[in-house]
Amino acid sequence: MLDEPLGLTVHSLPRPQDALEGDGRRTRMGRLKMLAVLAVCAAPVVASYFTYYVVRPEGRRNYGELIEPQRALPAFTATSLDGAAVPLRSLRGQWLLVSVAGGACDTACENHLYLQRQLREGLGKDKDRLDWVWLVPDGTPPRPSLLPALAQATVLRVDGAQLGQWLAAAPGRQLPDHLYLVDPLGNWMMRFPALKPGEVDTAAAKEIKRDLERVLRASASWDQPGRNRP
Repeated sequence: MLDEPLGLTVHSLPRPQDALEGDGRRTRMGRLKMLAVLAVCAAPVVASYFTYYVVRPEGRRNYGELIEPQRALPAFTATSLDGAAVPLRSLRGQWLLVSVAGGACDTACENHLYLQRQLREGLGKDKDRLDWVWLVPDGTPPRPSLLPALAQATVLRVDGAQLGQWLAAAPGRQLPDHLYLVDPLGNWMMRFPALKPGEVDTAAAKEIKRDLERVLRASASWDQPGRNRP
């Protein structure tokens, strides 16, 4: 039996660079997967907003004025009527129909509050997706006789100067002249025209209700009743 030479195979050792490159690839793949998940989660939001704001059927017009660019809820703190501190951003997670008026609440203010309540009730099964909010930019306490009607409202005292950095009236108007719509992500996105003085403007109320129904339909795939989003 012939002796055969012993064969030796030399294997190269792994280089540190190879290990680092492998880690880098895994990190990139992880990031891509995370971005894909976020894209899937955000898709209904993007689609509904694109449909409502961009792909509008011919002849459809909003009664409210769309705000471009939208303005996010500011990071300042308001105060409830019982004196508790309330971060304004804690209101995110619901559609908000907002009015602004001093605590003395004149006839125009009362009409706004009445209209906000009626518009919310008129949404039927979708009413729990909308909060009606009264922002009070002064220190005057509301009349006790007004409080029972505000049981379902969110009433917050705010600094007027800070409020003016977020909401804005139409040219020639003042903040209390309008109602404002804020989406569940916390963006002020619509301002309704000033109502006629005196009695509640029923024609305007119908137009506002139509706009509210449209945005609620457009967001139905991702917005649910209850403040359950950050």
